[in-house]
Amino acid sequence: MNFLKKIKRHLHWKRVEIGRIANLIEAIYDLTLFQQTKNLQSQYKNPLNAFGKKCFSQTDEDGITLEILRRLDLISEGVYVEFGVGDGMENNTLILAALGWRGFWVGVEAIRPKIKESASSRFTYLQNWITRENIVELARLGLRRIGATSPSVASLDLDGNDIYLVEALLSDGFRPKLFVIEYNAKFLPPIEFKIAYDANHRWLGDDYFGASLTSFVKLFAHSNYRVVCCNSHTGANAFFVDSIYSQQFSDVPNNIADIYAEPRYWLYRQYGHPSSLKTIEQILNADSA
Repeated sequence: MNFLKKIKRHLHWKRVEIGRIANLIEAIYDLTLFQQTKNLQSQYKNPLNAFGKKCFSQTDEDGITLEILRRLDLISEGVYVEFGVGDGMENNTLILAALGWRGFWVGVEAIRPKIKESASSRFTYLQNWITRENIVELARLGLRRIGATSPSVASLDLDGNDIYLVEALLSDGFRPKLFVIEYNAKFLPPIEFKIAYDANHRWLGDDYFGASLTSFVKLFAHSNYRVVCCNSHTGANAFFVDSIYSQQFSDVPNNIADIYAEPRYWLYRQYGHPSSLKTIEQILNADSA
């Protein structure tokens, strides 16, 4: 019996030791990735990349968004909409809600944060499958619910039909000052690529999703938008601003090849303290406090 106890104790300490080593490896991974990202930001010809930082976004999108809004003089107030927000714990517009903006999300998942009824004029969530056929009506419904007529910022990340959804919104006169769009970075400029439209498309984790940066640039150019940045951490999101604000981005390269960021889809295992439901609920329900 004593022999068996010794074996169990030995195995227990082995598991503890392996766990500690695994935690150490993950910490080294995060520190290395952080340093690589900082080095990349400083190497880009586009000065906007240097502002990349993470708050609630998946990687460095939040910092880029804030710098663009600072140049547009939009920090203090605005209206946001995001199509495709996962469970509501990590996305591109939570940072705007934290600034006190009004807005709404649209997505197929049930979000984790609980929204109080008294806060409905500041924020609403529409749980719906998003298609080219219904996105305009969903956008109109969301704006009505928060008492707004147009958004200042729109973000789309749906792993598939994004370019067709953007096209439908633009065709209806939907005109935010800033669009944040997921692009397929595998297809570097000047390649044009977009998947065939399929209202039931679901991403399978391969390279068949979305559209190339060049395809998005050409679509947005028809509506007088220009691309001003691609986030350097992952090469996943592109930022398009209304061309009437071009003067505020005179330091941004005009060549798409100098803005494009290649795919680098490695994510942090841990970045600071994890987001709490209480934190996000307090942000989204701030006007009911």
